[in-house]
Amino acid sequence: MRSTSPARLWRGCKVTGAQDTPPEGVPGEVETRSRPLVQQNSKRSFQLEAVRLVSSGGATKSTMPATGNSLRAAALLAFVVLSILVSLLISSVQQFGGTVSYFSNATVGGGDEEEFASLRGALIYQLNERRKEIIPLLLPGYRDDDDDDDDGDDGDENGLPGDRTRFLHDVQTRDSTLDYSLWNEIARGSRKAQMDEMDCDSLVDMQAVEILGSGYTKLVVKVNLAGGQPVALKLVNEQGIDMGKCVEDFGDPRGCRELVSYKLKKEIVLLQRLQHPNVIKLKGHCAEGRGGGGGDDGRVTVILEQGNPLQMIQLLQSPWEDRFRVCLDLVRLMHFLSDSPLGSVALLDFQPRQFVTVSGQLKLTDLDDASAAETSCRTDADCTLQFPHRNFTVLCSARGMCEGLNEKRNIYNAYRYFFTYLLPHQAPPGFTHLVDHIMNSTGELKADINQTLEAFEHILVLYKSGLHLDNLPPSIIGEYAVMRGMGTSGNAAYRCWPSYSQQGCVLSVHSAREAAFICNSHSQCSSFTLTGRKTWTGRVLASFNSGFSHLVPDGTSEVYVKKAKAPEVTAA
Repeated sequence: MRSTSPARLWRGCKVTGAQDTPPEGVPGEVETRSRPLVQQNSKRSFQLEAVRLVSSGGATKSTMPATGNSLRAAALLAFVVLSILVSLLISSVQQFGGTVSYFSNATVGGGDEEEFASLRGALIYQLNERRKEIIPLLLPGYRDDDDDDDDGDDGDENGLPGDRTRFLHDVQTRDSTLDYSLWNEIARGSRKAQMDEMDCDSLVDMQAVEILGSGYTKLVVKVNLAGGQPVALKLVNEQGIDMGKCVEDFGDPRGCRELVSYKLKKEIVLLQRLQHPNVIKLKGHCAEGRGGGGGDDGRVTVILEQGNPLQMIQLLQSPWEDRFRVCLDLVRLMHFLSDSPLGSVALLDFQPRQFVTVSGQLKLTDLDDASAAETSCRTDADCTLQFPHRNFTVLCSARGMCEGLNEKRNIYNAYRYFFTYLLPHQAPPGFTHLVDHIMNSTGELKADINQTLEAFEHILVLYKSGLHLDNLPPSIIGEYAVMRGMGTSGNAAYRCWPSYSQQGCVLSVHSAREAAFICNSHSQCSSFTLTGRKTWTGRVLASFNSGFSHLVPDGTSEVYVKKAKAPEVTAA
């Protein structure tokens, strides 16, 4: 009989190693969201069908007439996100007390009841471990670094925070005797007022559009809801490695689905607790089975706002202003995570594939590998951050915690995966020394997140105000004749890089004086037009040309033509 120890069995079901050091190189292109679509093209039909099975039926009434009724029935039982999770956890605790019926459908080879009992015990153990990860996140006011005790006790004999240590010990030792009064308080407290915008009923008549990505654990699908609104759905990848290994080891598809879905449940909780402009918005969820109706198969679907996967190669070809925005958004996110409602949060998987953009704004979309646990220590040697080519050590505090370790992990990962590729290249000359300072301070971890954010915001103020352009000669604009309220037609465009247009040279400028300076630096340029369009910083888009055929009325534009060089008039 094969070994069935919980540790050995779970190695086969281990979720992608979030704490393993990812490979170096240009990030986000080796493993992008689109790559699984190429590798698993033959599985597309299955994956789309998985979306239709999210809520015990198809995506349309025409294919599954009973879908609407079942989903509407399920909607009557829909709760607040966290209230549903609490119910699921309580139900799990009750069934983990030794009831065998939950696993009655598990397959047992050859009637080997001893092996079946061992497998069941190992699966129960793993379900309990996943549940313990979520429970602390549900506590009102939970912070991992909260160690203020009413009795003045600052910690235990090991220097760990007193309340936090005692709570974790209590959760880990009381396997199936949780404080139900605490659960009731959570379910009936402030979270109950935070109703989902969307639930199972919102998925009636949805149409699957495309698969955005798939991984070991999850499948992400873009769908259009009945009203045409696009959203992203996250659900268990039924053909993922985690699910396949778990079923192979435990022989219980339903139990494995619940085990794997704990990543989705954890993500729902984190999305509720970590609401920020640079975190993807949770629009709702649909939970089947216990508490959700529509069958007892434990399916969970997370409904998120739709974003575009971050493509680093495309971003590298974008204007510096857009690349700076991505880095600024990232720093603002890290600033929030350093002192979030859960305490200091580390992103254990920090690669670009964990992010999307929504209307140009960077947003973290994968939170299941976020950790709010600070590292305990006895000496400074316990507080070491190890990266492929660098190691850093922070001090072990008097209370036995590696304070600031999560923050510094985030900063250095931002440096090596984002800043290195996006920030220095093509930076405006007036910002070179400021960008160099940021690169040095983050690459050597000499600055904390507050100082880093201050440096980025300083650049933003200068860039938006145009103060970095004070050295431009005021007389430069006098070299051009201006025609306000006019545009050009029949343009003889030329290309420059990086440009907001692939068909010509379109750059952002603070003023006509900066545009004149740019035009003078381009040998092909004889005129430029200030359009009415603006970038996210409020800078104006200017179109540079080597000639045009004629002027046309345009109330939002201004045309500037070099006086010393008459414009080349091309045939109309």
